[in-house]
Amino acid sequence: MAQTPATSASPVSFTRQADVLVVTIDNPPVNALGVDVRRGLAAAIAAAEADGEAKAVLIVGAGRNFIAGADIREFGQTPQPPSLPEVCAAIENCSKPVVAAIQGAALGGGLEIALSAHYRLAVPSAKLGLPEVALGLLPGSGGTQRAPRLIGAKAALELILSGRHAGAKEALALGLVDRLGEGSEALPEGLAYARELVAAKAPVRRTRDAQALADAEASRAALEAARADTAKKSRGLFSPMKIIEAVEAALTKPFDEGMALERKLFLQCIDSPQRAGLIHAFFAEREVLKAPETKAAKPRTLESAGIIGGGTMGAGIAVAMLDAGMPVTMIERDDVQLARGRANVEKVYDGLVKKGRMTPEAKDSVMARFSGSTSYDALAKADIVVEAVFEDMAVKKAVFAELDRVCKPGAVLATNTSYLDIDEIAASISRPGDVVGLHFFSPANIMKLLEIVVPAKVSADVVATGFELAKKLKKVPVRAGVCDGFIGNRILAVYRQAADHMMEDGASPYEIDAAVRNFGYPMGPFQVSDLAGGDIGWATRKRKAATRDPKARYVQVADRICERGWFGQKTQRGYYLYPEGARTGQPDPEVLAIIDAERQRAGITPRSFSEDEIMRRYMAAMINEGANVVHQRIALRPLDVDVTFLYGYGFPRFRGGPMKYADMVGLPKVLADIQEFAKQDPVFWKPSPLLVELVERGADFASLNQSE
Repeated sequence: MAQTPATSASPVSFTRQADVLVVTIDNPPVNALGVDVRRGLAAAIAAAEADGEAKAVLIVGAGRNFIAGADIREFGQTPQPPSLPEVCAAIENCSKPVVAAIQGAALGGGLEIALSAHYRLAVPSAKLGLPEVALGLLPGSGGTQRAPRLIGAKAALELILSGRHAGAKEALALGLVDRLGEGSEALPEGLAYARELVAAKAPVRRTRDAQALADAEASRAALEAARADTAKKSRGLFSPMKIIEAVEAALTKPFDEGMALERKLFLQCIDSPQRAGLIHAFFAEREVLKAPETKAAKPRTLESAGIIGGGTMGAGIAVAMLDAGMPVTMIERDDVQLARGRANVEKVYDGLVKKGRMTPEAKDSVMARFSGSTSYDALAKADIVVEAVFEDMAVKKAVFAELDRVCKPGAVLATNTSYLDIDEIAASISRPGDVVGLHFFSPANIMKLLEIVVPAKVSADVVATGFELAKKLKKVPVRAGVCDGFIGNRILAVYRQAADHMMEDGASPYEIDAAVRNFGYPMGPFQVSDLAGGDIGWATRKRKAATRDPKARYVQVADRICERGWFGQKTQRGYYLYPEGARTGQPDPEVLAIIDAERQRAGITPRSFSEDEIMRRYMAAMINEGANVVHQRIALRPLDVDVTFLYGYGFPRFRGGPMKYADMVGLPKVLADIQEFAKQDPVFWKPSPLLVELVERGADFASLNQSE
């Protein structure tokens, strides 16, 4: 007998098949728990209670997923009933056994629905998790109360604090599910399980009554360990400690009191600025994929790759390509350099083998797809070639002349340059439409950001191919226009100058780095310089010396340090000392003496800087240049700047990116700071026309984030 759907337009339908009421959620693309789904589920449970013929309830998701989570677009809006905790309570309180049959994603609120069911089955495609921490939240519909009761405090804390997904087999081992289905479809597997439970007269079994927390001593030890670990790893983050507080309530309070505390803590997280920053980051990394060229054209074939250069960057790109399953041909100028390039690639895989994360056989299988040559002719069949040689225009042009000669028609010819003019490179060969910038960040096999730099004459399908490559390599692509430094390095150059000015004016590099770390960055700018190698920036400064504005302030401290051969970690000295190859630097009194001498030479009387003033100047410089980059269309939208800094420069994710941070601080305040700083240095502190315009019309950067 078929039941009437909750409403004709409801994404939840229910149909009785013999004595099992089958409830199907069909809310494409991922069955998110919007208000209509919540209402439909509540209606389905009410119908099950009223149907004397129904002996059990089966909840399944249509399509590839069970329920991939709450509809996060509803966050911050006036809640519409029923709330998700109310729906979960209705499921758990149902007088008839409720089975959740899971395929694909059961994440966040989706897993909380499943935890509220009395029995759970997962098919092999299932992914279960409570990833709310990534959005600055905690599970707010019983996840922190039911999961610990079901699988214990230690396993629940690890799952919730990491936000990771558990596969079907791990979910069974943890106790999150009761059974693994053998087939790929959840509906027939779940229906068979529900009928088996009915036949066995299986009782209603509520997760709220589960006993996995019975060992109170082990649970308390798990809580204390998580608290100590979280204080160390999640410094400055709001929701992780709230998660621990909520899980502790599962151990120390009756269920209903624990639920009340979870809801209170969830609402505190909703009100946190970190939640706004993290949700902006979540949407921005999806929106950034929408570039004009990806809408206008389809990517070219991407089955084989060539790499020019086997240094650190070339080897890293080669590893990224190999990891994506592509055959890779590396070109070097002689056999010695080629052997070095191959060794650089193998070193990455040897490290994984040593750590037990890869078998020697798997390494051999990957390296079988790697070949090398000293002849460009070996690239004749490559679909894409990435040049990663020395940052010198003449050298780059010589490489591209060879690629123009040997590569097949339609091959994508990419340069990994960090600064050089790609339009000039493209103009030097006969097929400028095939040339694109692919700016990888080091180490290229690990760093997620890929700037896709779009020269004037490039074909749209070549740009689309860049985005497709990023997808294959599991990287986050950002479209950038051609200029010195593109998006990231151009902005970096400006806020690094602001840091240098503060250093010369009285703040030590160690004070500046500490302020930037306390803001949420993993490292400060002087630590980053030491890690990257001071010689790289020195070469750039010398290259640009002739075109530098003579009226612009130029701090020479970095040059004095480089003149001594102190290039950072690789030379055991830079701004910091790295005795015996240490990874963490120590302050260097000789560097402070160099800074003092430079202050005297420049006639500067040093003054002290508070941490707040350091960050106001540092961020104002970053935001102002970010606004210029958007104004000049180097970045299409402010969110492109945000994603660049989140994935390439360590910007704290909970702040959303520099442009989102500016919106949260308030653009009038940022502009007022810049105007104040301009009184001392009007050449450096020139307010961006875009920033001025937005303040004048009372708008913010978010208003410019609509997709092109």
